[in-house]
Amino acid sequence: MRFQGRVVVVTGASKGIGRATAVRFGQEGARVALLDVDAEESRSVADEVETAGGQAIFLQTDVSLEDDVRRAVEQVLQAWGRLDVLVNNAGIYVQGNAAETPSEAWQRVLATNLTGPFLTTKYVIPAMERTGGGAIINVASEAGLVGIPGQVAYNVSKGGVVALTRSCAVDLAGRGIRVNCVCPGTTDTPLVRAAVGRAPDPAAARRRLEQARPLNRLGTPEEIAAAILFLASDEVAYATGSILSVDGGYTAQ
Repeated sequence: MRFQGRVVVVTGASKGIGRATAVRFGQEGARVALLDVDAEESRSVADEVETAGGQAIFLQTDVSLEDDVRRAVEQVLQAWGRLDVLVNNAGIYVQGNAAETPSEAWQRVLATNLTGPFLTTKYVIPAMERTGGGAIINVASEAGLVGIPGQVAYNVSKGGVVALTRSCAVDLAGRGIRVNCVCPGTTDTPLVRAAVGRAPDPAAARRRLEQARPLNRLGTPEEIAAAILFLASDEVAYATGSILSVDGGYTAQ
C-alpha cells in the first residue's frame, strides 16, 4: 500500500470529495485525520476509513479560524508524531455576481476557501520539514481557471487557491515540500446536488451542467480522489506547482 503508516490530513472530510479522498487513503494504509465542522458525518467517515484498512481520528475544525487550525495540527502530532500529506479540500459555495453578493458572503467564502488552505499550509510546514518533507494537495476548481457566470466569490476564492499553490510550490521546494493542485469540474457531490436542487427545474439544471463538458456527464468524488492520491504519491515526486484539471474537458474548450 502506497501510504502505509503515513499521516494524512484531509479538510472538509465529512462528505463528497473529502470523504472519498479520506477513504481512498485509508485503503492505502494511511493514518487519516479528518478536519471538518460536521461531527456526526465525519465520525461516520472515520469508521469507513478504518473499515477500508486505515486509521482515523476526527478533529472538529473550522479552517477559517487560526486557533482551530493550530490546535488541530498539534493534535495530529500528539496522536501520530508526524504529518506527511495535507489535502486542502474544505470549501463552501455562494451564488451571485459582484452586485448581488453580500459583503458578508464574500468574506465567508474567501475565509473558508482561501484563508483556510493558507492557514493549514502555514501550520503543517514545520512538521513536514522535521521528517524530510511532504506533499500538499489543494483542491481548487474549474472555476479557478475560467470565469463562470454568477458565482464571483467562489471563482475568486478558487483562483486564489491556484495562485497559492504556485506560490507555495516555489517557496517550499527547497524544504522538501511539494505543493500541487487538483481542479475538479462539476462533481456529483452533496454541495452540487443542493445547488441543483434550488433551481426551478433541477433535472434540467443538472442536464445543462452535464452538457457543458465534452464527456457529457458530471465527475464522481472517487475520480477526484484518485487524482489527489496520484499527486500525493512518490510516483510523481518531480511534480510541484502542477495544476491538474479533472473536469470532463470543460476547460479544454
